[in-house]
Amino acid sequence: MEPWLQTLMTVLMTVLASNGFWTLLQYRREGRDKTGKLLRGIAHDRIISLGERALKQGQITSDEFENLYDYLYLPYKALGGNGSAERIVEQVKKLPIRKDGTK
Repeated sequence: MEPWLQTLMTVLMTVLASNGFWTLLQYRREGRDKTGKLLRGIAHDRIISLGERALKQGQITSDEFENLYDYLYLPYKALGGNGSAERIVEQVKKLPIRKDGTK
């Protein structure tokens, strides 16, 4: 085996076997987990807030529904969210859709 290739293989194996490398990977994964939890929390808050407002009004515009469902609820659900936000969205789906800009 070529000396430079042997040296490269030794360096790669040392890095992969080192505790610091695996600690770094775990730290990055935990950071993503925390970010995901934060995003789910923010989305949950907005879904509940917007959903309750629409339920109180007894109607929703198509733009409001699109914002609530497509841009908040679907990504929230994809991140693993469920529960009360899902119940609110199901109730909002039953509301009449009013034309944008009218009351």
